[in-house]
Amino acid sequence: MTSAGDPAAAGRGELDAVFAETVRRTGASIGALYLLTLDERVLRLDVLCGAPPEFAAPWARIPMAAPAPVAVAVRENRMVWVGSQEEMVRAYPRTAVVLPYPLALVAAPVDDGRRWGALLLMWPATRPPYMTDRERGHISSSCRRLARLLEEAAAHGKSPSGDERPRVVPVERRPGSPTIAAADFAERLPGGSCALNLEGQFTYLSSGACDLLGSEADRLLGTLPWQSLRWLDDPTYEDRYRAAVISREPVSFTACRPPDQWLDFHLFPDASGISVRIVPSGAQPLPSPAPQRTTRTVTPAGTARLYQLTHLAAGLTEVVGIQDVIALIADQIMPAFGAQGLVVSTADAGRLRITGHRGYEPHVIERLDGLPLDTDFTPAGHALASGIPAFFADQEEMRRIYPQAPHVSGKQAWAFLPLIISGRPVGCCILSYDRPHTFPAEERAVLTSLAGLIAQALDRARLYDAKHELAHGLQQALLPRVLPQVDGLRVAARYLPATRGMDIGGDFYDLIRLGDTAAAAVIGDVQGHNVAAAALMGQVRTAVHAHATLGTPPDQVLARTNRLLTDLAPELFTSCLYAHFDFTRRRVCLASAGHPPPLLRWPDRETRPAVVAPGPLLGVDPDADFPLTEIQLTPGVMLVFFTDGLVERPGVDLDDSFNRLAHHLAQADERDLDLLIDDLLSKAGTAGQRTDDVAILVLHDGS
Repeated sequence: MTSAGDPAAAGRGELDAVFAETVRRTGASIGALYLLTLDERVLRLDVLCGAPPEFAAPWARIPMAAPAPVAVAVRENRMVWVGSQEEMVRAYPRTAVVLPYPLALVAAPVDDGRRWGALLLMWPATRPPYMTDRERGHISSSCRRLARLLEEAAAHGKSPSGDERPRVVPVERRPGSPTIAAADFAERLPGGSCALNLEGQFTYLSSGACDLLGSEADRLLGTLPWQSLRWLDDPTYEDRYRAAVISREPVSFTACRPPDQWLDFHLFPDASGISVRIVPSGAQPLPSPAPQRTTRTVTPAGTARLYQLTHLAAGLTEVVGIQDVIALIADQIMPAFGAQGLVVSTADAGRLRITGHRGYEPHVIERLDGLPLDTDFTPAGHALASGIPAFFADQEEMRRIYPQAPHVSGKQAWAFLPLIISGRPVGCCILSYDRPHTFPAEERAVLTSLAGLIAQALDRARLYDAKHELAHGLQQALLPRVLPQVDGLRVAARYLPATRGMDIGGDFYDLIRLGDTAAAAVIGDVQGHNVAAAALMGQVRTAVHAHATLGTPPDQVLARTNRLLTDLAPELFTSCLYAHFDFTRRRVCLASAGHPPPLLRWPDRETRPAVVAPGPLLGVDPDADFPLTEIQLTPGVMLVFFTDGLVERPGVDLDDSFNRLAHHLAQADERDLDLLIDDLLSKAGTAGQRTDDVAILVLHDGS
């Protein structure tokens, strides 16, 4: 129950009720509500229905940049439908790793002008692999209701979001038969009958089930089978239960009760729980069974842990830079193991240099940065030297073994994970806790495995960052640092790299002053997004600049640059648009080499693409001609040059993109050209993920 004097609790109750009603009315077997964290970098699971929270551990926190349906729904503000497991594997392979079951799902943004999060609904694969307009309308309406509740709570200074652990909304149970009659019915059946709730706990056992399982009902009720029956403590069996809960389809498996009794388990799930039939199996014991052990030194990792490890491993294979690795550890690995602090250090000249951290004050990091790799001084040094992780459950244990280690952070427990590749130390990953924390053997095993994956990711990231720094430095050196001042002409420019690959490309721009009465503007796009593209971009820009300063006509500037490129034979093509401004004759003369035409905005705000006679791409035909086009330079006219990354989108007609860009330019305020560029980039949707780089050059005649 919620207290009448607790508005936050009341808000959570109303939110949960709307959420549960949505799950029930859509017929979904599982529902989840994700909310954005304050920094809007992570989606955190807030409410769950139809499955235990342990199932959701691998996807309890989803970075906004992740290639997952929930993140895509929020990023792109659209409903994402996945109709089958095959479609999931094809479109979202990382999500398929942690949901390897036949299912269908939809992720819908919870948005009312402000992004709050996303609603996730899942169905068994038995439902039709499509959504009707009515279903979409109902889900959209429910998302708007959820958004309004979140908005109202925020307006009153109350957050309906609860603790870090997601709230579980119970599944509405169906009315059943009288209890005694149902129990008598189960007792009459041969073999054994039992029931599990959706959390996996025993809720009923017949006497036959107790006989076959070898335990009394009072010892099993309320427990998980793989915890109360050690011979069922195998990830394979827990995975079969997970498959039944998520797919809502019958599942069977065979297990051996020591020493040699084989049992068949048949699981029949629905929205209220799972009915289980247990019968003796016809399977024979293995011909040469392994010797029975009386003790077990290591407990196998639970299925949730294994899926979590697989999910994190998939995430580590996708990150590229060092800070991406740090962010993934902080956003997913720290919460998965309940840690409150993180320090990632690299070994450098006998000292540990901190490359990333979370959960520490700046003065603490300053004190810890650069500690010597003395094995008697710090556990990190010993872990790196030995290659063996070190775990400390409390401060007393740390002081006893490392009395000289600095104690400046106030943390109470630590896991020191050496990051080693082929015997070579890369660094050390330290997870820390605000309170004492024991490290069971299962957790130590998973953390040790993760350390190897982190080491591989960190080593790749260091190489990537080094290459990126080199390539980015090359590109920045080739682009103009500042544009020259030209009397009567206001100018602004921007370059945005692609967000995939090396974050560099071949787009370029330039403004060349040609005395007091003329100037030249150029923009171009070299094919590719790598060092070769950036290098060729520099050659093209240099050639254009050299020919322009000699007073060469626009068509000849492109023709001579074209012959240079065909002689160099770079195997990369280049588009280019060159414009010569003659302020005496008040004309602009343009020549194009396969480049998009500029947008023209006249003083009355009429805006349209300029009609420019096209020529071929540079580097294709050494004898190509480039026609000239002249435009009247009217006072107050604006020309916007851009590369195709600003207008090209998969599945969107290019003419429609041009028209939308022209519409946005017509409405834009020209008083600050840099703000105008910001507005155009935002309206064009280039603020997020970009598959292509973008260059834009704006020139406004202020005479």
